[in-house]
Amino acid sequence: MPLVSHGRLFAAPTTLLKTLFVSTAVISTLIISGCASKPQVHNSARYAAAPNFYTVRSGDTLSGIAARYGLSYLSIAEMNDIAAPYRIYVGQSIRLKSGSAPRTTTTRPVTQPAPIQRQTIAIPKTTPAPTAPVTTTTTTTPRTTTPAPTVSSTVGSLRWVKPSNGAVIENFNLASNVKGIRYGGNVGDPVFAAADGQVVYAADGLKEYGNLVLIKHINGYITAYAHNSKLNVNSGQNVAAGQKIAEMGSSGTTRTMLEFQVRLDGKPINPTNVLPIN
Repeated sequence: MPLVSHGRLFAAPTTLLKTLFVSTAVISTLIISGCASKPQVHNSARYAAAPNFYTVRSGDTLSGIAARYGLSYLSIAEMNDIAAPYRIYVGQSIRLKSGSAPRTTTTRPVTQPAPIQRQTIAIPKTTPAPTAPVTTTTTTTPRTTTPAPTVSSTVGSLRWVKPSNGAVIENFNLASNVKGIRYGGNVGDPVFAAADGQVVYAADGLKEYGNLVLIKHINGYITAYAHNSKLNVNSGQNVAAGQKIAEMGSSGTTRTMLEFQVRLDGKPINPTNVLPIN
């Protein structure tokens, strides 16, 4: 369109230049904004470096541990023979790398108690009274060591023994929420491992069970020993059937007893299914 006056001759280009500057500023802003909002490239370094083994702490879950190190919880479960629903325990040692050598107890700084040998223990004989008159009015009775159970049964390629020499005070009854067998006795009475296995928990983190020991065995079996007054083993330690692992007590309950549970693939079963009858 032709420009009529000098005023319009300069006004039109000025307006055009202003429009051009505004457009350029908008485009520049969009370019800068686009660069600032560009998604960052996924950085795999946000995952912590996975150790060969990880010790479970309070609040941990298998999926949470896997996510922390960028691993698959299913792969971790398979490496550690952990069945669904994938329960883990405080103090449990979990393998995170398939190529790592099995952890042995020889590297632990804690001194391991010597296992009780399964053998006949001779009871000391009392000394016959002398023929001459004795003025002493008190006598000392020798204290004997309670022997480990000798009667055993074989179930699922495992040799099983009774975990206590005490009398049974309550039998397995899920309807009454008794998930195992309860043995009576005195504080300090020995508690024995019911079968060969590895200690995966030895602590008092579950208050309703007091001082608790959990042992993992082959073929999906786990045994539990609750309410102890003293623990004689540590997490990660290998134990043998009949080995003393704790002493009876009343932690987490109102009376002295041992609550013994057997779980198969995570579900409680009647311990009489595996323990010897006598």
